[in-house]
Amino acid sequence: MHALAVSLLAVGLLITMPSTGHPQTLGEMYRKASSSVVVIRAKGREVSRDGVVRFGEIGSGVLISSDGKVVTASHVVHGMEDITVEFLGLAPVRARVIGFQPGADLALLQLDVVAKNAPVATLGDSNGVGVGDPVFVIGAPYGLTYSLSSGIISARWEPNTVTRDFPLAEFFQTTATINTGNSGGPMFNAAGEVIGIVSHNISKSGGSEGLGFVVTANTVRKLLLEKRTFYLGVDGQIVSGPMAQMLNVPQAGGCLIRTVVKDSLGEHLGLLGGDRAATIEGQQIVLGGDIILEAQGITILTIEDLIRSARAMRDRRPGQEVRMRVLRGGKLVDLATSWSGRTE
Repeated sequence: MHALAVSLLAVGLLITMPSTGHPQTLGEMYRKASSSVVVIRAKGREVSRDGVVRFGEIGSGVLISSDGKVVTASHVVHGMEDITVEFLGLAPVRARVIGFQPGADLALLQLDVVAKNAPVATLGDSNGVGVGDPVFVIGAPYGLTYSLSSGIISARWEPNTVTRDFPLAEFFQTTATINTGNSGGPMFNAAGEVIGIVSHNISKSGGSEGLGFVVTANTVRKLLLEKRTFYLGVDGQIVSGPMAQMLNVPQAGGCLIRTVVKDSLGEHLGLLGGDRAATIEGQQIVLGGDIILEAQGITILTIEDLIRSARAMRDRRPGQEVRMRVLRGGKLVDLATSWSGRTE
């Protein structure tokens, strides 16, 4: 029975090329698909007890358009100021975030420079993918770039069923090995189409245990590509209850800003990040930054409120005003700027 299972898996990892009828091996599929995969290196700032320090993040992504748009995981580039993208064998290219959907762990990057005849991946229809289908993942686990792992689809999960961290994401569960650095990388089907973007794994040991989760391609299409792109450019956290009371928030909650990305809409609004770390109620937070109380007339009490306000800002026409009210140093401050609508 074991030999039969291995044989069936091997058969599942072959496809027939229409032009020649020659079976395409996993290695051949990897060599074809890897040219559209990128390594993402990002640098940002965070506030620690030692002050403001710089840190780095490495992840993966995939080129999905000839004009230089790359899909990755939002947690790879969240709040980052310096982002570079590397294609296999080519020099790094700078990129910026133009679309952001943290509720699904997705982000859209725009490359500053696009190579001629850049190898663009095909985004497949994930609705046609079923449990047991063979898949493979290309990424940079622990910085080991362009590493290949393969497996099957072991389950499919509707939004808001796997984790509260990413309530908007429909997930594939896969046995393909996923580790730190795979995040944001593509998962391919046997036809070489991208059917998902790697998000995270669940592990008790800290390593891979065959519980990898990948955001489906149709979620990418629905939340990133079929809507206007938007990125506020801040890193923050919702404060409520006793925490909000201790910070003298004049309502039941708000969004405490940790950092603000340079040249982002948040910076143009005049939002300020924090400058010192503290522990309150056993939770480590960054103090000194603005607390967003209201955005586009929406009171910010929960992450859902923040998402609604981001949509309201995104839907403003270029040149229209974007507004916020924040708590700064114990005083209410109103902020406003015109929304450029820049996505390119």
